[in-house]
Amino acid sequence: MSEPVAFFLPHGDHFEPTVLTRGPWRLEHQHGGPPAALMVRAIEQATGAAESFQIARFTMDFMRPVPIEPVTVQVEQVRESRRVRGFVAEIRAGGEMAARATALLVRTEPPAWTAEPAESLLEPLPDASNLYQFPFFRAPTGYHTATELRLAGGVFGSGRASAWMRQVVPLVPGETPSPAQRLLLVADSGSGVGATVDPVRFAPFINADLNVSLHRLPEGEWIGLDAATTLEPHGLGLTRTRLYDVRGPVGEGLQALVAGRMGPA
Repeated sequence: MSEPVAFFLPHGDHFEPTVLTRGPWRLEHQHGGPPAALMVRAIEQATGAAESFQIARFTMDFMRPVPIEPVTVQVEQVRESRRVRGFVAEIRAGGEMAARATALLVRTEPPAWTAEPAESLLEPLPDASNLYQFPFFRAPTGYHTATELRLAGGVFGSGRASAWMRQVVPLVPGETPSPAQRLLLVADSGSGVGATVDPVRFAPFINADLNVSLHRLPEGEWIGLDAATTLEPHGLGLTRTRLYDVRGPVGEGLQALVAGRMGPA
């Protein structure tokens, strides 16, 4: 059987997640990236194309693991002014909320000055970085096979590493993902890139949320993640991820981590 052609297949008012959404810890649970990107897609559609609004902040709370079963996405606009709009999005599965996100969008203006070249780049760039694959996925097919990962620096499992990522299948068939969708699809992987202990025996980077702030949208298909994790013995942790494209920094991400031994599969 061939692999699916996208992360989600639309069916009327709901989406059917494919096995490409599968995360590392449970075969029946999605990775956080695909549902985050799906909510961004719904928010962008609700915003419309009449004016140029850019996502400046996206905060996602996982109410429970997002299952690999039909999901619906609901969006409500909760704030509006000349320059700023706010949205709330929810993903529901089986009639219950699985994830909730708030998004702040800012209307961009014509450039008032010429941007200076970025002082820092994430190097080496993708073409010069080493092909890699997360070692903790339990199934042969999943999110890790629908994205490409190239290790740019650091050592996996050390608590600090950098990598380039890109999706290799669309979010939904027949659509080119927007820059914000591409970024949110991989931003949740910061805690994986910055893993700090053995993920085979522990689950130190199961994140309860995802917070991303952007000062510009990424250009191109590659997203850089420079991730550092702090993990405390009492079971709490934090991953800080600087986000890049090949031109330089685009924003930052934060994830609150829940640490503990893995249970049965």
